[in-house]
Amino acid sequence: MEENATLNRIAFIGNYLPRQCGIATFTTDLTEAIAEQYSNTTCIAIPVNDIEEGYAYPSRVRFELAEKDIESYHRAADFLNVNNVDLVCLQHEYGIFGGRAGSHILALLRELRMSIVTTLHTILREPDADQRRVLEQVAALSDRRVVMSERGAEFLREVYHVPAEKIDFIPHGIPDVPFVDPSFHKDLFGVEGKTVLLSFGFLSANKGIENVIRALPAILEKHPNVVYMIVGATHPHVLRNEGETYRLSLQWLAREQGVEGQVIFYNRFVTVEELVEFIGAADIYITPYQDAAQIVSGTLAYTLGAGKAIISTPYWYAQEMLGEERVALVPFHDSVALAEQVINLLDNEAQRHAMRKRAYLFGREMIWANVAQKYMQSFERARVERHHVSLSGLAVQSLDKRAAELPPLKLEHLRHMTDETGIFQHAFFTVPNYGEGYTIDDNARALMVSTLMQELGEPFDLAHRYLAFVWYAFNAETGRFRNFMDYQRNWLEDAGSDDSH
Repeated sequence: MEENATLNRIAFIGNYLPRQCGIATFTTDLTEAIAEQYSNTTCIAIPVNDIEEGYAYPSRVRFELAEKDIESYHRAADFLNVNNVDLVCLQHEYGIFGGRAGSHILALLRELRMSIVTTLHTILREPDADQRRVLEQVAALSDRRVVMSERGAEFLREVYHVPAEKIDFIPHGIPDVPFVDPSFHKDLFGVEGKTVLLSFGFLSANKGIENVIRALPAILEKHPNVVYMIVGATHPHVLRNEGETYRLSLQWLAREQGVEGQVIFYNRFVTVEELVEFIGAADIYITPYQDAAQIVSGTLAYTLGAGKAIISTPYWYAQEMLGEERVALVPFHDSVALAEQVINLLDNEAQRHAMRKRAYLFGREMIWANVAQKYMQSFERARVERHHVSLSGLAVQSLDKRAAELPPLKLEHLRHMTDETGIFQHAFFTVPNYGEGYTIDDNARALMVSTLMQELGEPFDLAHRYLAFVWYAFNAETGRFRNFMDYQRNWLEDAGSDDSH
């Protein structure tokens, strides 16, 4: 399906495949969905690298951020500003950007000249001071803020004071898969004829997998044909810091409970195509997370859209997405209640299939084709609003309307500070300081001011002098701008600092 859009070039910032994490999968899927739906729009990606060597990215990636290097964020802003990008779509998650609570991303956002739409993957109800500051500033710098749950919108309004009219609710995207009988995929994994329970996602200690394993003896006593598949690698950051401690503890627990033969571990990061097959083989999907404060879950969205019977603990996203008999909720840390719900669904096939159908129909609005359209609508709103704000008070042109309210421009000091070479770096009060010479950044700023003067219709004839200095500062041998020049017009370096450059 191809649709037209007024946006010619969109940049997506966030982790990107083949990096193994949920944000990477989401950013990649969103980018590809919009590129497929809107063929006249060029979509590029700006991923974040958490390792020095980076990743083998596809051609859609045009610039790479180094997580902890703030200069790379400044360079990315320059790259986006000079490459005719109409809009930036940021995937915000605290853990993927450098600085305190991911504050490095603010350096990038502050320098962008185009519309910004930010998808907020984590919205904390009780943030610490740094987390609050960063999210408030990300929200303030964004034209639209996208949330994937109504509770997320509530937190934005009540905790971070974001106006409701600036928030867009767009569900988590999911693959468009057919409604199939679980037996269709079971032979792929050697579990044909078995009843399959499934949990998937990156393994870490807050996932509650141990509670399912503790529930298995009671389940197997009633339904001995059950197997439990645990699909997913240990989270890369957990693996780096703790190794496979959690997975090994689960394997030991399965042995202790006498269910080792009924628990199958698939210890790897799976592609979306593989994940669809795993989900297809499941009779019941279990999401036993132990933390209520989870505002979105891609794994839950995937299984909901595939039409699975679901048992879940009552974390926030599960409560919101799985109402109206689309799920069976069980208390946190309660393996007895979990076992009872599994047995109940396996004993009542009609109830289980009715739950599956309701989930599948509910998920139709979440397929990526529909989600891509909702994002493009948000993008268009952001661009219109940015244009409206510019015309109503922020653009240079609007100063004409307020000329009567402003004092007359006085350019005498600027002229006194400028000689035949350019503008001097410093002054003694109003007297130029020849001893400090000239710099590229001061002359670049003077060029910007003189250009704005011309746009306002003010008679000002020094722009060519500042432009000549900037031009002369470029060192073709190094490919960089020089910064300091003394009063005798001698360059004091071959290349200036990153800041001046």
